[in-house]
Amino acid sequence: MLSVALSSIFKQIPSNPVHAHCDGPCGVYDPASARVAAEAVLSMTKKLLALSPEGNDQASISAYNNTFSRFVAIKEEESQKAKKELLILWTDYFKPEHLSTYPELHDTFWKAAKLCSACKVNIDQGKAEELLEAVQKIHSMFWRSKGRSDSWVTAS
Repeated sequence: MLSVALSSIFKQIPSNPVHAHCDGPCGVYDPASARVAAEAVLSMTKKLLALSPEGNDQASISAYNNTFSRFVAIKEEESQKAKKELLILWTDYFKPEHLSTYPELHDTFWKAAKLCSACKVNIDQGKAEELLEAVQKIHSMFWRSKGRSDSWVTAS
């Protein structure tokens, strides 16, 4: 009932058409969140590779298993975050006209998304480093597309 009344009122108010390049007209995009997530993936991967039980007793093995599972959970969560952020940039920010300037755009994003998946299912430092390199390439394309050359700075 209320929605019908509001709809009727809104139809009578003059309005101009609005255009947005994404789901909402926010206009706020930045590859920084993908970078932070990719850095966390690399950090967790390194920690997992360096991790070993401190002893053979039950307490040491339990502590190892707990830490290992936490690191894996964080690595997988951050891999998914990186993938989500990259897909948002790819599908919402970049437009067909960007392809003339960046013909490798689709391939770069596709490979980066695949690296996110590889980092989720493996403990592979090489893949984690490749992911961070792919995010750096996307960072560069993104800022050049805005006419800027923001420096690549990592937190770690």
